Amino acid sequence: MSTYEDTRRAWEQASQKHVREYAELLDEARTARLLPLEEELLAPHVDGARVLHPQSGHGIDDHGLVALGAQEVLGLDYSPTAVSAARRRAEELGRPCRYEEVELPATGLADGGQDLVYTGKGALIWIEDLAAWAAEMHRVLRPGGHLFVYEAHPLVPLWEWDAHDARVRRDRGYFARSHVNDSFPALGATEHQRTLAELVMTITGAGFELLHLAEHPEPFWTPQDEEPAAAWDGRLPNAISLLARRR
Repeated sequence: MSTYEDTRRAWEQASQKHVREYAELLDEARTARLLPLEEELLAPHVDGARVLHPQSGHGIDDHGLVALGAQEVLGLDYSPTAVSAARRRAEELGRPCRYEEVELPATGLADGGQDLVYTGKGALIWIEDLAAWAAEMHRVLRPGGHLFVYEAHPLVPLWEWDAHDARVRRDRGYFARSHVNDSFPALGATEHQRTLAELVMTITGAGFELLHLAEHPEPFWTPQDEEPAAAWDGRLPNAISLLARRR
């Protein structure tokens, strides 16, 4: 089985969680908000916007985008289970969120039809060809449209989840191209690595103007039932935010 097939299988199995916890996620979606950092950066750009959310997963952030004023949100994911559960939630709540099963980087969308591309919380590490992805996001955005990224810092795969010492894992390196995920969804899923410089240069090289880039000490996700790791105590970068405009 290929690394791509392993990863897709892992995410399809992980997405069963969206069905098992459907009621809890439905309640969460009713009052969903983006993180304060996201709302601050997106507020000038999301009101009345047509938003594309590649790798939308359970789609809870889409309800946060609607709460912030999005006209409509289109979520794309390659897990039929994730798409089905997200679509059902949006229909039950009467929210302007649609979902389609798509294998990125191709979206099948028309040129220039979107005002904002929102990527949130653990998406880009699953994209093998980042340049093709960035080019596709540029194509589907209107001139002057925006690309927003809120992701784990590229250094995060190196941090040990140790409660006492902030340590670098012996089995990983910052300049490696990929590694096998051993947290979530695991099951042989492959994460694709790139440096912060590579991420920025790929996005700007696709025709985007960089408006904002920041590094943050807070992780956007922590494993359940784990002690807080020393790497999350404010000394090390654990997330990045990026906002760019399509030229």
